[in-house]
This record gives sequence, C-alpha cells and structure tokens, in this order.
Amino acid sequence: MINLYNVYTLFDIEPVRAKGVFVYDIDDTEYLDFYGGHAVISIGHSHPYFVSRIQDQVGEMVFYSNSVKNSLQQFFCSELEKASDLHKYDLFFCNSGAEANENALKLASFHNKRTKILSLRNGFHGRTSAAVNVTDNRKITAPINKGFDVKFHDIENMGRLYEDVKSEKYCAVIIEAIQGIGGIHEVPDKCLKKIKHICNVTDTILIMDEIQCGYGRTGDFFAYQKSGIRPDIITIAKGMGNGFPIGGVLINSVKIPAWKGMLGSTFGGNQLACAAGAAVLEVIQQEKLITNAQHMGDILKSQLDSIIEIKEIRGRGLMLGIDFGSPISDLRKDLLYTNKIFTGSSTDKNVMRLLPPLCINEEHISRFIKGLKQSIQNIEIKN
Repeated sequence: MINLYNVYTLFDIEPVRAKGVFVYDIDDTEYLDFYGGHAVISIGHSHPYFVSRIQDQVGEMVFYSNSVKNSLQQFFCSELEKASDLHKYDLFFCNSGAEANENALKLASFHNKRTKILSLRNGFHGRTSAAVNVTDNRKITAPINKGFDVKFHDIENMGRLYEDVKSEKYCAVIIEAIQGIGGIHEVPDKCLKKIKHICNVTDTILIMDEIQCGYGRTGDFFAYQKSGIRPDIITIAKGMGNGFPIGGVLINSVKIPAWKGMLGSTFGGNQLACAAGAAVLEVIQQEKLITNAQHMGDILKSQLDSIIEIKEIRGRGLMLGIDFGSPISDLRKDLLYTNKIFTGSSTDKNVMRLLPPLCINEEHISRFIKGLKQSIQNIEIKN
C-alpha cells in the first residue's frame, strides 16, 4: 500500500468544483473563498476565458522541451510587460515559487561570486535547498540545506541590515515587500529605497520575492512598485497561473547579463503553462483586476475597522492580515464549518490572512463581514 505523505493538517472538506470566488464540496455545499488556496487564485476559480485557453491548448499541444521555439513564451512576455509596466528584464520560466527563488539565489552568486545571504525574520521563500535556508524557519531546514551562511534581520531594526550590506560580504538580500505567511508585515518604502541604494554601491543583488504579494494582489502589479525601486531580480509564481503550476525569475538585464545555459528547466515555460499564464494576464488587464483589488481592499479594511475585537489590520489591497491579539484557530474553524468561509493562517497564531481572488465585489465582502461577526460571537459564547 502507498499512503499519502501528510503535508498539512486537513480540514474535513473536499472541494470538487469551483466558480469565481466560491468552491463547492462533494455535497454541493457552497463556500466563500477568502484565501484563494495560499493566494494562488488570482482571476477567480474556473474563469471561462482561462478554461477555454487551457482546453484549446490541450487540444493542440501540452508540452515540448525548451530546445525548440515556443512563440507562446514570447506572447506571455509581451503580456507581462504590458500588465506590469516592467522593461529591460529577462524572464526565466520555472514551475514554482521555491524553484524561482533557488534560481534567483544562484544568479546572484554567479554575478558577484559571493555566498552569504541576508534575509528577514518571519520571511518565507520556499522549502527546497537554498530557498529554505533563507526562510526563517529552522524547523524545516535540514543539515544538507545549510550550505551557506544566512543572517536574518528584523523589519523593525533595518539599520543593522544596512550595515551588513555595506560590508560587501554578502551576495544578496532577499525580501518580500509584504511578508505573507509571516503575518502580513510590510517593509516600508524608505527602507526598500535605502537597501537598493546600498546594494547598488556594493554590487549586492536585491531579490524581491513577489510570489505571494505580486500579480496585482496589493493594488500594484508588484508590491514593491509603490517604493519606486528597480530590483535586480524579481521572483513570481502563485497568482501567475491561477492554479496552474508556473513560476518565473525576472532578471534585470541591464545589471545581470545571464549567459545561455546558466539556468535551465525541463517543464518551465511549456506550451500549456504559457497558455494558462497568458490568459491570467489578459484577464487581469481586461477586467481591471488590479484597480478592483485596491478598491475592494479599501472597502474591506473600512468594514473590518468597525469590529472591536480586531487589534490591528495590516497589508494592502487584497493581501490583508487581521491581528486579533489571541489565537484564531477556533475562529477560523467556526468560519469554515458554520459560516462556510475559507480564510488563512500565519506563523503568528493571532493573525488571520485574507487572500481572496482579485475579482471579489462588495456583496462578497458583506457576506464575509457578516460571517466573521457571527463567528466571533459564536467563539465568545463557547468560551
């Protein structure tokens, strides 16, 4: 017998279909999805255009290797440039966020021949070899992953990080503009600007991990863009494929002239992945989902402000963290099983993450707020 490896503690629910911002279980019970499966669902579940593009591509060709031309890759790049307003970057396709960060760290080390990395407390960058070493979770870091030195700094005390970058001993700084699983903590714009300036002076590579906070979720295409900086490397995944596995590394071609063969992937940028990814970008632009994310995020935050049990609301757009000041495990369970609403947790047991599809509307927000208030009352009655 082959048994499944336990990745997460499972909720006793099996979604079998989904549409828009809703998922449905085997009994056809409807759930409001305010988590998007770890911020993966960007344009909404089973978007008709997304589905049709994938179906059409499956009928034509699913895969061939990167040893042949693939015009879908170039089409994807042109759509990404239009959606993000990013210029003079090279895109390397891969299959996941962890893989993107692995290759980003590799590129950085190739560039300046250094090996030490600077990262932030509460940061998460993946579970694979180098990516997990720069993730602030020693519990999931095996001895084999500790092949290079990493130093972690607190967002609240960035002065020490500045001094380390100035030392010219470090290969790269890797940062989430808004930390996801760490509890929705945003790096101030002034800090990003200062880090980028020092990186430029010391030839240290700045890697912006936009895997969870990118792709329009915050009201900007990339969360870092509000600061006005130009990163050396940007990593992307999650919302990039709306559920289809795809990732990428954007390389500042002005600063890092990556040579052919430095990176490689069997499945990265295959025909089906590019069709799915391009469809996501087209829908984001056509339906103005970045503007919607910002507008709906403002409405959601204003309504959350009226709930006295909430101690703090962090984040931007549709990447929000609600700090209740006490553990939220029972609250999330009541939301799910009583009010049929999916939400997210974080490494901070007091913080609930909200990462809904970018297509939510005011009706969905009202339904969430009503359910949240009811669940708060239910938990207070039980306690």
